[in-house]
Amino acid sequence: MRPRVGHQHARRPVPTLLRGIYLPRSTDAAAFAMTTYGIPLLVLATTDSEALSGLAFALEWIPRLGAFAFAGALVDRHGTTAVLRYASAARALVVLAAALFLPAQEQGLGATVTVMLLAAFTGILTECSYIAAETAGGVAGRETGDRAHRVQSVLLGIDQVATLAGPALAGVLLQWTGAAGMLTVIALFSLLTSVLAPRQCHRTKPARQPALRGLHTGWSTLRSLPALGWLVTGLTISNLAVGLLQAAAPVIIVKQLGHSTADVGFTWSVAALASLVAVALCRRAIDRFGLWPVGALSASIAATACLAVSFADTYGTYLTLIAVLMAGEGGMTVVLRTLRSRLIPADSFGATLSLTILLLLLPFPLAGVVVATVPPAQLGHVITLCAAVQALGLFTAFARLRTTPGLRASFA
Repeated sequence: MRPRVGHQHARRPVPTLLRGIYLPRSTDAAAFAMTTYGIPLLVLATTDSEALSGLAFALEWIPRLGAFAFAGALVDRHGTTAVLRYASAARALVVLAAALFLPAQEQGLGATVTVMLLAAFTGILTECSYIAAETAGGVAGRETGDRAHRVQSVLLGIDQVATLAGPALAGVLLQWTGAAGMLTVIALFSLLTSVLAPRQCHRTKPARQPALRGLHTGWSTLRSLPALGWLVTGLTISNLAVGLLQAAAPVIIVKQLGHSTADVGFTWSVAALASLVAVALCRRAIDRFGLWPVGALSASIAATACLAVSFADTYGTYLTLIAVLMAGEGGMTVVLRTLRSRLIPADSFGATLSLTILLLLLPFPLAGVVVATVPPAQLGHVITLCAAVQALGLFTAFARLRTTPGLRASFA
């Protein structure tokens, strides 16, 4: 079977990217989005409790953040193929078990415990599969050399399409087919990811050390890459404002602006579409102008929109500003992905990727705590404060990237 490789050497990269990277990334992203947005909806439908729905969201994200301590190390030790395949298969088994168990339960303690455990287990497994898929994308981008940002743009576009369609698909399936239908589709996407897992050799020599050492490895690598460190710092600060807006959206749209919960989902669908368009534009802009100008412009757009959001007094204005904000975030994400794939060494990519994603996601649980503790009437002031901190953080990060000797070469 292998002699054909020589005859197809020149045409090999195209089917490898499509079949080996883009297809499994698409199915995993679909499962990721449906799980992230669908499980809290399932909890709300099962328990009829907004508080438990919020708790389920926390139960999804807390294990996800904990998974970063070992997921990257698992990828570096066992390879992207094994981790993506087994994590996706395990997720499929978990959601199928819940799909079989829930219809037999009436609303009560049994159903409540089931959906809450489902949130926690799917959170861990989803992050493991995500780290493996992201690492596979990083390997593929690095192999393309100067065209790495094009691969990263496609991968980000896949994520944005999933973010655009996943919540709506989960909601429709839950409404019209019940919990079993939604969970079955999640299981189907998970099984497809397991089958399509890319066959890569990204694996370091087996190291008999605790998986938590992956965080130390990632931290050491990140400290040795100041360009990446400054960018991650700026985006982490920015994500506090973004996370606050995401967590506060139901309160703002439903309670303050007087719109329906459906409009909350519509807002983030429009925002995902705006981010998708920005990703496509940034891919061409980076080819022409380079990484730093595109990143700095994206940061300026995001910071300006975020500062204006707290002053929005109509739903149309709020919707527009959120879309502009997420477009700016999409542009910065392309820059981050490209820089990450260029700079992180192959033998520590998984561990460093895990750490960077962990740092970027840490503000989201904190934002949820802020929304839970701050009175709704004071949310506008808190959002303004966080937006100001976001603007200052992004300005500082990109100023350092512009002026520090030796860093601009990374943005050429």
